[in-house]
Amino acid sequence: MERKREELATQGVRIAALSHDNVEILKHFAARAGIGYPLLSDPDSAVIRAFGILNETIPETHRFFGVPIPGEYLIGPDRVVRAKYFEDNYRDRFTAGRVLVRTLGAETGAARQVAETPHLRVVSWASDAAVRGGNRFSLVLDIDLNPKMHVYAPQVEGYIPIDWQVEDVSGVTRYDVEYPASKELHLPAIDETVPVYEGSFRLLTDVMIGQPNEIEHLLDDNGRLTLRGSLKYQACDDKICYLPASVPLEWTLDFEQHDRQRAPEAIRR
Repeated sequence: MERKREELATQGVRIAALSHDNVEILKHFAARAGIGYPLLSDPDSAVIRAFGILNETIPETHRFFGVPIPGEYLIGPDRVVRAKYFEDNYRDRFTAGRVLVRTLGAETGAARQVAETPHLRVVSWASDAAVRGGNRFSLVLDIDLNPKMHVYAPQVEGYIPIDWQVEDVSGVTRYDVEYPASKELHLPAIDETVPVYEGSFRLLTDVMIGQPNEIEHLLDDNGRLTLRGSLKYQACDDKICYLPASVPLEWTLDFEQHDRQRAPEAIRR
C-alpha cells in the first residue's frame, strides 16, 4: 500500500489501515517500514466486529484472538463501500496495484514490454512491479490493431479466435482472461457476420503467487520472478486473412520476502 500511496492519491483515494495491534506496536512498525498513511489501533476489535470480519477460527484463548480476516475496502465520499477485496485464505492478498487497474482504471508504474507484428502492436505490463507470496495482481495487454485490421473474438465459430495464455507453472495460480465486448462484423463476400475486435482494446487476467517455499524454484539468481505466455490470433483486413500468428510474452517482477521482524518484546501483547 505504501508503494502505491501516491498513485492512489492521484485517484482521490486516501489509505488508512486498521489493526488489532496496540498503538506502540503500530508506531514502531510505521517508523521501521516508512509507512506514511494512518495506522489505526483497534485493540478490543470493536471496529473489526462491527464490520463482521473477526477471524473466528482463532480460539479465544489464543494470543492472536481478535485479529480480523485480512482484506481491503474501497469507501466512497458518501461512506458507502464501493468495493471490497477478500480471499478465502488469510495469507492471500489483493495488491494495491490491482485495485488501481481494475477498480479505478488507472495506469501503474510497472515496466512495459512492447511487441509489434505486421498486424498489431501489443504492450504487456503488470499492475505491480514487486510482489510477495500470496499476492493476487493483474497482468494487462493493451492491443492496437493496424487500420482496417480485425481479429476474431473468443466466441467466434469456424475461425481462429484471439487467445491469451499464461504459462502453467507450479506455485502460480492463473485466472480466466477477461475479454471486452466484441463487435459484429458483416463479411459481404461470404455473407457471414462474426464477432471481432478492431482498433484498440485491453485484455486482463489475474495471477496469484504462491508462498516463498512454493515458488523458490521459479526465482532467478537475483530473486526475480518471470512469468511467460503468448498471444495467438489470426488477423484479417478488408481483403486478406493472414496466417495465424503468435506473440511471445514475458513479465519479470521483483519478489520480496515477507516482513517477519517482530516488535520489541517490551511492547508486545
